[in-house]
Amino acid sequence: MASKRHGVITMKLIIGNKNYSSWSLRGWLAAKQSGLAFDEVVVSLYGKGWDDARSSESLAPSGGKVPILWDGETVVWDSLAILDHLADKVGRDRFWPKDEAARAMARSMVAEMHSGYLALRSAMPMNIRNRVAGFEVAPQVRADIVRILGLWAEARARFGDGGPFLFGAFGAADIVYAPVVARFITYGVTVPGFAQAYIDAVWSHDWMQAWVNAAMAEDWVIEQFEEVAA
Repeated sequence: MASKRHGVITMKLIIGNKNYSSWSLRGWLAAKQSGLAFDEVVVSLYGKGWDDARSSESLAPSGGKVPILWDGETVVWDSLAILDHLADKVGRDRFWPKDEAARAMARSMVAEMHSGYLALRSAMPMNIRNRVAGFEVAPQVRADIVRILGLWAEARARFGDGGPFLFGAFGAADIVYAPVVARFITYGVTVPGFAQAYIDAVWSHDWMQAWVNAAMAEDWVIEQFEEVAA
């Protein structure tokens, strides 16, 4: 399923709408972080032709879910699996801190984000184009926010000397928490100064800005996500 560019096999990353698909953002940032060439294919989630797209040969291995990466005849789905696959190809130091303690914390934070924070995800779906005024934060959502901010604070205090990101240089943890940054901006979450500086660093990153600009240019609207964020 990978394509050829000038005779060279290029990876193909299939993603959903850039405005809404937080998991696609993670997979796409992981592909950018790898430094490897890839073609991206955007499918409109829940839109016209979605049923056909999700049952297509390209998406069938993932059960119709995005993101999915085709690397030659190798297929990888789930954003964390994609990140791990790419890290194996280019060297894990490109994604993870070299220091053992920092790497352990980064991996734990990534795993926690991958499997947790269900209240935040449900109440605050990613919607890059939207800005929600007066959003009321439910207690369960607030608990998720407090936990995330606590982890950000610890990572920055212990391991953030080398740059503006969680572990200094941009890496796996920032890739996985980038959609949270987008959510905090959309819903106007008030954060302490250190967290605002981190949010600004992620949001202004060239790759994030490329994603945001593409999301702003999309004309697809998924009403069920717009209603939640209203």
